[in-house]
Amino acid sequence: MTPRADIYTVAPDIFGAWYAFSNSVAQCGLEKPLLELIKIHASQINGCANCLNMHTAEARKEGETEQRIHLLAAWHEAPCYTDRERAALAWTEHLTEIATRRAPDTVYEALDAQFSKEEQLKLTLAINVINSWNRLAVGFNLYAPERGWH
Repeated sequence: MTPRADIYTVAPDIFGAWYAFSNSVAQCGLEKPLLELIKIHASQINGCANCLNMHTAEARKEGETEQRIHLLAAWHEAPCYTDRERAALAWTEHLTEIATRRAPDTVYEALDAQFSKEEQLKLTLAINVINSWNRLAVGFNLYAPERGWH
């Protein structure tokens, strides 16, 4: 797969601002393992090989087990996720597929039971960031097997 553009250099000002925002959201204070789970799951939904490669490796570094990484695609049926993780994963699914799934009250109520309003915003921004990275990587054929692109 040949990259279609070097996204770091073709529009450095706007990409630099995007990259800084992305890094800021990554350091928002939510649990790093939780953030990696939502990044993996959004990347599964979006079919982003680059981000799946990167974030499964990051999750392992954070102590995530192979079992939980592999079961993530079927988290609804897997008993190994906490209520907080389940609320975040459902919110991730619905926002990633917002055109068809919307953000129903039942999903929001589960989120609201587990996350403060500030955490909800931070989580939502993190979901937006990974969805944007997925679109950049898939759209521009980006894949760096040794490190990922972000």
